[in-house]
Amino acid sequence: MKKKIFTRREFIHDSSLATLGSALLLGAPAGLLAQAQKKTQVILVRDKDVLDPSGKPREEVIRKMLDNAVSAITGKSDPLEGWKSLFKPADVVGIKTNAWQFIPTPPQVEQSIKKGVLEAGIKESQIGIDDRGVLKNPIFQKATALINARPMRTHHWAGVGSLIKNYIMFVPNPSDYHGDSCADLATIWNLPLVKGKTRLNVLVMLTPQFHSIGPHGFSPKHIWSYGGLLVGVDPVAVDSVGLRILQAKRKEFFKEDRPFSPPAKHIQLADTRHHLGTADPQKIELVRLGHAQDSLI
Repeated sequence: MKKKIFTRREFIHDSSLATLGSALLLGAPAGLLAQAQKKTQVILVRDKDVLDPSGKPREEVIRKMLDNAVSAITGKSDPLEGWKSLFKPADVVGIKTNAWQFIPTPPQVEQSIKKGVLEAGIKESQIGIDDRGVLKNPIFQKATALINARPMRTHHWAGVGSLIKNYIMFVPNPSDYHGDSCADLATIWNLPLVKGKTRLNVLVMLTPQFHSIGPHGFSPKHIWSYGGLLVGVDPVAVDSVGLRILQAKRKEFFKEDRPFSPPAKHIQLADTRHHLGTADPQKIELVRLGHAQDSLI
């Protein structure tokens, strides 16, 4: 009798079926098991025309990119239905942005997000946009939902300025979290002001910064026109993808694998130590929309 040789794909498929069958025999809900086996989804949406000749973002293109990403992440073919599935008319929504002078969250991104929330049925009086004033902002003090939106860049204390790090303004003394390369930033996400409230994360990758030296270091030669947004529900997964893109750009620019200094350990530790989300690339499903050339991932 000829022995059958299994391919790796067949082996994984058959093993998965066996695991599912065992779980059903043991009484585990099949739906829950299927949910556990799903990868965390991150949307990468890019448009080569998102920046005008002067480098200014085009708001109408940003809005289209966001709508496409929201449709993909919610599974709704109509973007409006996607926004409505994330927010309800009774919600009070804080849009947490980043005001760093060299690469802030673009106003075109802020306004595009706000318009999506407005069209979902939330009153303008129930929407706030802020960064450094969130602790005193009445909208954020009573927010039932948050949107986290900031550009990706290298950072003197954390390795990279990430979505996880963007919530550091929700604590009165941000410098308390600078120790050990900001290793425990994820603990901020357990504070009552923010815990469980974040409905959407938008990592702005229009002109990311892939290298810097010193506090608030910036050099135009270390940014590039990537023209993208990374969008997801899980901030750790989105940051993990953004980090890999910056790593690839550094390798392309420096012609070698040059590690971040300090290491951006807070992203991995947000998963393995603090269980905020998924950092492992093998457990992340990257969905690509739009312009594909030079995506670096």
